[in-house]
Amino acid sequence: MSNNKPTIIDVFAGVGGISLGAVQAGFDLRLAVELDKHAIAAHQLNFPEVKHLQEDVSMLSGDKLLTSAGLSKGELDGLIGGPPCQGFSTMGHQNVADPRNDLFVKFFKLISECEPIFFVVENVPGILNQRYKDVRKKAFNYVKRKYTMLEPMKLKASDYGAPTTRERVFFIGYRNDRSRNLSVCDFESKKKQAVTVEVALQGLPTKIDSTWLTEEESWRSVEKLPLTDDNSYIQNIPNGVGNSEAICKYVEHNLVSGCFGTRHSPKVSARYERLKQGEKDQVSKAVRLKLDGLCPTLRAGTGPERGSYQAVRPIHPTSPRVITPREGARLQGFPDWFQF
Repeated sequence: MSNNKPTIIDVFAGVGGISLGAVQAGFDLRLAVELDKHAIAAHQLNFPEVKHLQEDVSMLSGDKLLTSAGLSKGELDGLIGGPPCQGFSTMGHQNVADPRNDLFVKFFKLISECEPIFFVVENVPGILNQRYKDVRKKAFNYVKRKYTMLEPMKLKASDYGAPTTRERVFFIGYRNDRSRNLSVCDFESKKKQAVTVEVALQGLPTKIDSTWLTEEESWRSVEKLPLTDDNSYIQNIPNGVGNSEAICKYVEHNLVSGCFGTRHSPKVSARYERLKQGEKDQVSKAVRLKLDGLCPTLRAGTGPERGSYQAVRPIHPTSPRVITPREGARLQGFPDWFQF
């Protein structure tokens, strides 16, 4: 424990979505592990006081994880993370032999080696498909003797305040020597109404100049919003988290980054202009967002080994352009001070 906060390690940390939620919930993040150089650079920006390890998780041992975090066996409270989901996604090939599927199993092996009090593992709903039964069994075998696992939970981001249809499966377990009466019911959302696209994008600039292509030009003024339950995640900044320069610009000057312009040809802009909210562009397959609706799950593009293609971005509900990175961040629940 540090400062009376339970200690955690985030594996497959990405830019820090799960890390941020954990820190906001009162956990002491000791170590973040991520292989992708761009993702870990962003994580370092937003979590400057956390130790970072840029390594292939498949080559890591529990001992190295604990040593890197400055912890001894028995001092880690939680191991959290989201192993790669591409091999399980219904949008992919759903190849049982996809080598990335082994990383789900590896995560549970690390749990058995680190012996944290609890673990939280996130992935796509496709992992529950019958074809992955053996993958799940192999993973769960590592923890079945020492841990109690809850039934897998399918949770929708829109039920917890994020204006997106994103759905994920969570596997949660706790060590048998720690008495807990946890159940799936403990994780049910208490929110009564989903946050819409219109509410999520409040205060951000609508008119985006296509010439704003540099990092410096992407910093734009945002309207200060009254603090409500719906936007508290945008404005609240946990101690020790965030890039000091970005926080200063946001808090003192109401500036946010990521308002990059996208260059559309006049033909494309005209096509987007004609679309009604909720309609799909037949050429790009991009959907125009509905102000009173939710954003579809935003996908990552492909890595350099697969051509570095950019994923299709939704079209802004009132402007004839795709959404900016900052609008995408809002729609995924990331706060305005968070850097990418």
